[in-house]
Amino acid sequence: MVSMNARVHVMITGTVQGVYFRETVRQHAVRLGVKGWVRNASGGGVEALFEGGNEKILDLLGLCRKGPPAARVEKIEIEWEEFRGEFEEFEIRY
Repeated sequence: MVSMNARVHVMITGTVQGVYFRETVRQHAVRLGVKGWVRNASGGGVEALFEGGNEKILDLLGLCRKGPPAARVEKIEIEWEEFRGEFEEFEIRY
């Protein structure tokens, strides 16, 4: 079975800055082969854009719902978009 590629824009709010959230997401994305980026958002949240196989993105979204041990995710907003294939790697943006 061929995995469908997808793209998802994610906004995570709660105690998600200063708790190793972005690096945890980056490491997991690289392990899964998901491309895109993650960054701190204004207002104290974290924003991310993932591109890759549907199942891999769902796995990464599961991580985003929990975060690393020190994080406290209050809300996650997920917006599915048309796959574009525009990224070659996964990075933390500043």
